[in-house]
Amino acid sequence: MTPKYIQHGTRARAALVLAAFFACVSVVPARQQERAGTAPANIEHSTSDAAEHARPAQRNPRYQICRDDVLLLSFPLSPELNQRVIVQPDGFISLQGVGSTYVAGLTVEGVADSVKKAYAGTLHDPIVNVDLADFQKPFFTVFGQVGKPGQYDLRYDITVTQAIAVAGGFAPTAKTQVLLYRAVSSNWAEVRELKIKDLLNGKNIEEDVHLRPGDMIFVPEKFITKFRKYVPYSIGTSISPYPSAYY
Repeated sequence: MTPKYIQHGTRARAALVLAAFFACVSVVPARQQERAGTAPANIEHSTSDAAEHARPAQRNPRYQICRDDVLLLSFPLSPELNQRVIVQPDGFISLQGVGSTYVAGLTVEGVADSVKKAYAGTLHDPIVNVDLADFQKPFFTVFGQVGKPGQYDLRYDITVTQAIAVAGGFAPTAKTQVLLYRAVSSNWAEVRELKIKDLLNGKNIEEDVHLRPGDMIFVPEKFITKFRKYVPYSIGTSISPYPSAYY
């Protein structure tokens, strides 16, 4: 099914569903702006230019440094400068003898280049090795009508149906048409409707999407379940007043 793009804040219901989603996954796009020395801008766009501003995610992207990451810096020719640094909330790291340098949003190779430039005034053609000692673990989120909604570590390559199984499977009140939200920028998310019932019946197997870090799966509630909260009904009645399409 062709993915749709939803603008952050366009509709009240979409805003409620996506609020937590953008809070978690908008960090990476924001880092790209921080790298250029500018703060992320909250720019409003019209719905008509969604395709222009919603860009596909980069294939096989390299990890970008973020706050609270722990880096090991080693200097093969100057071991006295070897150090362990933590990325501060503002994106800077404090370097021994030369002050601070901004690294949020950079790859490991980018951090090495930045540290080399920082020490260029005190070392001649410095050699710097950078290793990640601790970093933000990739995750996915499943919420709605599942057995154990929550956030889970993305430790291996899994699909949407496998992720739902990890989250305890469908609840009895669950609809089998689920929504997959995937951030494509700081203000936009790609939304795909997946018909899991077809997948379980061996149809449209190619739609069992492989997850990416930050993906969010929403399992909605059946309409009839919501309806029955307010309208009395009798279990076991021979004639149902509700259309079969609602089940």
